[in-house]
Formats: sequence, structure tokens, C-alpha cells
Amino acid sequence: MNGRLQSVCAQSVPCKCCGTTAFPYGVVDFHKNCEINRQRQVLGISGVPIYYHRCPECGFLFTTAFDGFSKEDFLELVYNDDYVLVDPDYLGDRARGNAEMLIELFSAERPSRILDYGGGNGVLANRLRKAGFPEVVSYDPFVPSHADRPEGRFDCVVCFEVVEHSTNPDRTFVEMLDFLEEPGLIVFSTLLQPNDFDRQGLDWWYCGPRNGHVSLFSRESLRALLEPMGLGCASFNDNLHVLFREIPDFARPFLFPANAFEPDPYTMTVMV
Repeated sequence: MNGRLQSVCAQSVPCKCCGTTAFPYGVVDFHKNCEINRQRQVLGISGVPIYYHRCPECGFLFTTAFDGFSKEDFLELVYNDDYVLVDPDYLGDRARGNAEMLIELFSAERPSRILDYGGGNGVLANRLRKAGFPEVVSYDPFVPSHADRPEGRFDCVVCFEVVEHSTNPDRTFVEMLDFLEEPGLIVFSTLLQPNDFDRQGLDWWYCGPRNGHVSLFSRESLRALLEPMGLGCASFNDNLHVLFREIPDFARPFLFPANAFEPDPYTMTVMV
């Protein structure tokens, strides 16, 4: 295993969402991955321990083992030829499903310009363009054909299965906001910690360092990170969420109420 993978466990580190001192929570092997959810063993033991910390204030669960990685390090150790073994849906099934969801979500009114942030191989953007969306751009620094940073702003940014891969979630959300027109909408997915997380701990299937899942959110940690940015965050379910400062007209058919902060958007369920 490459020596750039840092397996030393710091006794305490600042929480990346709220800044509270977070302490070691547990350790898993680097090859632990999300295919355990399908009861498949696709990789053996690597022998490299990955330590996770958990914030006592907001519940954010994270590892610092990848914090010093360059893009090249990620491509060599995580997003390499074996990545498809731990995330077979990456090849297209997930993107096609998300595209169909967006087509239904925006059935009443469509955004004029959409950015697929972290869009992988561009499958989602291609499907939306074929469905008649006016302009859809895919951006992913890890995919050479989509690595060029797009110009201008977008009235909708979509971001599926990305933020849990971020070693710096604050910077990731700020970059998405830099692309966003106002009023605008961010639609993103990341699976929140389940109600019984204290029982499951690091056995939770979504805790998969081999998948690059380095930042695992609770609802409270999302709030701690995003509320200071002036953002409301409402959820369809534990995996699909929307961010906004002011609700754009194309989102009004499924966002309620029009005033984003009454009731509290962090406890609000999206009306569909």
C-alpha cells in the first residue's frame, strides 16, 4: 500500500462542520467498502487501518487519512481500475436513475441551465439533454473529458454522491455556491447517519473508505456547516436534499413553504 495513505490516529482534531474538538471513534480496514450492503465480498484485507473521528456536538463522522491527498493520489489509490468493484453503479445505473428523478422533479417547470457537479462520465447530463433540458454541463476534475471548469453561473446545481467523498466539505459547498445563480437551487445526495447509528457504528454499510467515503453527515452536521452560509436545507428523505437561499420559481411546485425559513428548513420535508 502506498505510503501516502496516512494511517496514524490523531488524538483529537477539529470537526470539519462545526469546529468542535472531535475524538477517535473507531477504525476499519482501508478495503472496507459499500458492496457489503449487497452482501458481496469484493476485496480482501489491505492491512491499512483507517481511523474515523466523530464530533460530540454535531455528530459528523470523518477520517483525516486522505486529507493530504493530491488528485493523483486519489486516482492511484481510490478511483483506479478497481473502483468499479466497490461501486458498480458508477458506470451508469445511478446516473440514469438520478436523471429520471430530475425529469420527474422538474416536470412542471425546468431550470434553464444545470451543472452536474462531480458528474463522472457525463451519463446524467447526456440523458437530461436528450430529454429536452435547455443546457446541461457536466464537471468532474477526476474525469479528463469533463475536467475543464465551466464558465458562468447556473440556476440549478446537481451533485449526486459527491460530498461524502470530500476531505474539505466546507470548500466543496462553497465551490458549488460559486457556480449558483441567485435565486438558485442545489440538489444533492448523501446518505445521512441512520437513527440507530450508535448501535451500528463503523459497521454501517455506507462507511467505506475504499469508496472514498471520508465525510459522513448527520442532519445536525449539515445544519452546522450550511446554516452559516445562509442556506436552507430541506430533504426528500435521508439521502436526497435541496439547498437554497431564495426559492427559484422552477422549484416552487415541490418546495413548501415559499419562505424557506418558516418552518425550520432543517426539519422540513420537501412536499412533492
